Amino acid sequence: MDAITLLKKDHRTVEQLFRRYEQAGDRAYAEKRRVVDRIIEELSQHAAIEEQVFYPAAREEASDTEDLALESIEEHHIVKWELSELEKMDPQDERFDAKVRVLMENVRHHVSEEESEFFPKVRDELGRNELNDLGDAMAAARKGAPTHPHPRAPQSGPLTLLVGPVLGVVDRVGDTVKGVVGGAARAAGDLVGRVSGRSVSQPAPTGSSTARRQTEQVRRGAEAVTDRAVGSARQAAKGAQRTARSATDGATRTAKAATAGAKGTATSARKGAGRTRTTAKRSASTTAGTARRATSSTRRTATSAARRTKKAAAG
Repeated sequence: MDAITLLKKDHRTVEQLFRRYEQAGDRAYAEKRRVVDRIIEELSQHAAIEEQVFYPAAREEASDTEDLALESIEEHHIVKWELSELEKMDPQDERFDAKVRVLMENVRHHVSEEESEFFPKVRDELGRNELNDLGDAMAAARKGAPTHPHPRAPQSGPLTLLVGPVLGVVDRVGDTVKGVVGGAARAAGDLVGRVSGRSVSQPAPTGSSTARRQTEQVRRGAEAVTDRAVGSARQAAKGAQRTARSATDGATRTAKAATAGAKGTATSARKGAGRTRTTAKRSASTTAGTARRATSSTRRTATSAARRTKKAAAG
């Protein structure tokens, strides 16, 4: 499946969940919780594979998509904050429905722009084989993608590739805890999926308040470890940047020195050439003067000899 077809399929899945939510009754709180949990999971994974794989490829291969990609990343950021608030909110909260409606409006706007403007430009620049390869890469990235929103995590740049899979592990640890508290069957399904490497399709767990509290505690602990890892990665990145800057500065200084040396050599060459021209002019002038004097002397000698010859002939 090519990359754009895969992303559009995700869009259709999320739209079906939106409609399911809209069709739920006003007091169908359990159904709303289940649907929103599925929306959170689908959008979290979808955003991750776009940010880790699709957007970087689009920005590199289709230069006129740069602004669209950056705008999409910002729209993801807003949606992730909404998802993170919904994740912790009780469906009976008076703001729950309103927040879900705003979320749906933002996502539908985002989908419309991507499918009408962004995707066509990418398809024009990338061939069928490239899009298929990109789709395979996104399908692989989904297996380790986060299942919950992380609005504070990097959304672009090299750290996205580092942090995304780590957060995916964090989320799956939390999901397993929720599964264990909610029922042994779900936990067994999670473990089978992990051991076999196959995705075991299960409905998103609603969980009791106790399950949610325990899950949140596990996730916070795991995120703390992740934050330290990200901090180390950032320090390493800064160190690499400093090294690159030092190398660049050294190269710049070397280039300046070489330029100055070249300028000095050129100046010396120009001065030497000037001195040579001056010497040549002087030599030429001296030679010309000598030649003129010799010519004049020769003329005088010839004239005297002619006069003497003339007198001798007359006598």
